[in-house]
Amino acid sequence: MTETDRRIAVFESQLKGAGLRMTQQRRLILRVLAEADDHPDAKGIFTRAFAHDPTLSLSTVYRTMKVLESQGAIERHAFEDGISRYEHADQEHHDHLIDVDSGEVIEFSSDAIEELQRRIAAELGYELVRHRLELYGRKKQPARRGGRKAS
Repeated sequence: MTETDRRIAVFESQLKGAGLRMTQQRRLILRVLAEADDHPDAKGIFTRAFAHDPTLSLSTVYRTMKVLESQGAIERHAFEDGISRYEHADQEHHDHLIDVDSGEVIEFSSDAIEELQRRIAAELGYELVRHRLELYGRKKQPARRGGRKAS
């Protein structure tokens, strides 16, 4: 069984557990979501699925995503741009760097950051239960050579 098939099976189980029927449209949404290697929003999922089934409605995507989120199968991220983006909940812990110009979401992990967060919580008398770190940045432009032209 491929990773995509495994995720689809988990998603289907979550939807059935919530009492939803498994329609062809929902299966298509699940496949699009399981194959996503980015952080799509509901409209992005809709656009990808709509290419295969033009009878699909955006409200079906929203309802499906809401149930998957409530069941813990996906995580919703509301980054600074206000758009809710989704990712699989079964991934290893990671943090996000968001490019403020392009909106690209970059996943990263850092043992040093994880240790610092645990240490800060402990110094304040807490045991860290969970956290979410989002960094917002802009790609650095390479330095220009030669300086200014003389006039």
